[in-house]
Amino acid sequence: MLFGYARVSTQDQDTAAQIAALKSAGCEMIFQETASGGRWERPELHRLLGRLQKGDMVVVWKLDRLSRSLKDVLILMEKIAQMEAGFRSLTETIDTTTAGGRMMMQIVGSFSEFERAMLRERTRHGLDMARKQGRVGGRRPKLKTQQRQEILHLVHSGQKTAADAARLFNIHPSTVSRLLQTEKMP
Repeated sequence: MLFGYARVSTQDQDTAAQIAALKSAGCEMIFQETASGGRWERPELHRLLGRLQKGDMVVVWKLDRLSRSLKDVLILMEKIAQMEAGFRSLTETIDTTTAGGRMMMQIVGSFSEFERAMLRERTRHGLDMARKQGRVGGRRPKLKTQQRQEILHLVHSGQKTAADAARLFNIHPSTVSRLLQTEKMP
């Protein structure tokens, strides 16, 4: 049986093109999910692996849809081989049922891992440059300094409970709890 696997990294991406290619390749069952290729926690991929039997074939549109880490690709290839199943990548024309296909899979996997490392390095460099220019990433604070001081005053003076203060400022109670915790620290 041909099992297809389609993956995108973020919710705003679409698996439609991958699914169309997998269907035209003859995949009878297609597993799809939204998850980073660098993560091991991918339930649909593990569900697919759990269904593999001798003679089955795992098909992906492109090798990096399976994983962006060479180590993970090799582990997955080993699992597929242990089930006496095969692997095929449509874009790179890799077929692990042949010796040449296994070699190509490792070469392409190395390039995918290199690409991911370069992306990580560029991102880290960009964040460092932004910090040097005084920009700070992350979410903006929900409360202004004056609001934080007012909450602390209301709770410490006993005028309001933490839950009441959270309702008053339309914030989650855990935000007030964190604020109170950071104030206790020296």
